[in-house]
Amino acid sequence: MAYNGYAIDEYLDATSITNQLDELIKKPVYSLKREYLDDYVANYFNQKCLKSKAMIDEAKAIIPGGVQHNLAFNYPFPIVITKADGAKLYDLDGNWYYDLLQAGGPTILGSNSVAVREQVINLLNTCGPSTGLFHEYEFKLAKKISEMVPSVEMFRMLGSGTEACMCAARIARLKTGHKNILKMGGAYHGWSDQLAYGMRIPGTKGMMSKGVPSFVFKHTDEFFPNDLHDLERKLRRNQFTGGTAAVYIEPVGPESGTRPLSKEFVVGAEQLAHKFGALYIFDEVVTGFRIGQGGAQGYFGVDPDLTIFGKIIAGGYPGAGGVGGHKDCMAHLGAGLDSSGKKIPKALCGGTMAATPVSCVAGYYTLCEIQRTNACEVAGRMGDRLTKGLQELIKKYNLPFVAFNQGSICHLDTVGTMHFCVDWKRIWKIPEILKQTSVRQKEMEHMGAAYMAEGIVTLAGSRLYTSAAYTEAMIDDVLQRFERVMSKCGLLEDRK
Repeated sequence: MAYNGYAIDEYLDATSITNQLDELIKKPVYSLKREYLDDYVANYFNQKCLKSKAMIDEAKAIIPGGVQHNLAFNYPFPIVITKADGAKLYDLDGNWYYDLLQAGGPTILGSNSVAVREQVINLLNTCGPSTGLFHEYEFKLAKKISEMVPSVEMFRMLGSGTEACMCAARIARLKTGHKNILKMGGAYHGWSDQLAYGMRIPGTKGMMSKGVPSFVFKHTDEFFPNDLHDLERKLRRNQFTGGTAAVYIEPVGPESGTRPLSKEFVVGAEQLAHKFGALYIFDEVVTGFRIGQGGAQGYFGVDPDLTIFGKIIAGGYPGAGGVGGHKDCMAHLGAGLDSSGKKIPKALCGGTMAATPVSCVAGYYTLCEIQRTNACEVAGRMGDRLTKGLQELIKKYNLPFVAFNQGSICHLDTVGTMHFCVDWKRIWKIPEILKQTSVRQKEMEHMGAAYMAEGIVTLAGSRLYTSAAYTEAMIDDVLQRFERVMSKCGLLEDRK
């Protein structure tokens, strides 16, 4: 399939990538050599980022960990960003960086788009950020999303992707009359109690959900990515314990494609969900309006019952989340009546600061700009160029790293931390898996620090988002910076 307005020219071979990742976690760990890590810390972070370090040290006294959100945790300390512009970020000390974090994925246009910013400023000058009452852009944004995504006949704005995932579960239970939720192992659907299950790597169940009592997961289970047999087995089993209300997936793979899905799985999962009377829920918090104007569902040609949207529908501005879908499902968020006037149960759903004028105007003009500039395809081409260059560098320096992409969602996996899985039939192996992931997680942080010192901001040192603000010359410069890091890598065992 050619680009045709989507971010993907040719979809990756999920089996081939999975095999490469399987081999990566069997091999010894390669990472930044210790002397180079020490040099980056001493000569970059401890000399050129002193204002950031001082502010974070002070912030730790009143903010747990020193920062307010997880993306900002970075080794050896968080960097304080003061300016965002297109493909670049600027810190408190005056250093600048190529932005491959893109606020966790939503800023497909690049950071702080002028076209969107002007509309937000106008809104603030005339209405203010919030009134608690209906604003015209609530309608305009919902209509725009419905026009762009065929499965979204109705849309409800919420405060975050987490809230949207919570709401979708309630809709699914009311619509189907079933109890159980199935989600893909390793996938992230926010941090609500019932969906904080099987996170990061498949098979973890509630291990990663500290503070959540185990009884909360009575009606939640996970299935293994790319395994239709496992999904069907879980769906059959659930028939005897209240049925399955919903099957949740991230459409390009758990944690935004770090374990990529095949097209066959995405289509097959839809068929299985409907066969067993469950709603098929697409979590497009990252892929929505990044893979294409019609979302990943438009690219794959599927028709989910409900779709989760996140940060991008407010263009990176606050109050960014929502759920959309078929009218018969979304009716459970209405006045308690279906299209024929018959009373139906209404799902509990709220949020005083959902759909504020500022979030809706930002979202509406972001989507308009995505359409006008064909941003998804532009960003996807940049992602292809970046990935091809990384693959050439990996080969040049004979490293076991794996680089692949789904359009503008790019991955540079150096240690395979998130490719492990927990098999409870081999419980004796769990301690070793936890040890391995801990060691490899630390090396991801070290690689991320090296990238930062070379002027590249990434997501956890392994995920890289391109935007339409990038040019080919910028990507080539980014690759030169990555090369400087890769040339300093070697066996972990070689460290003194």
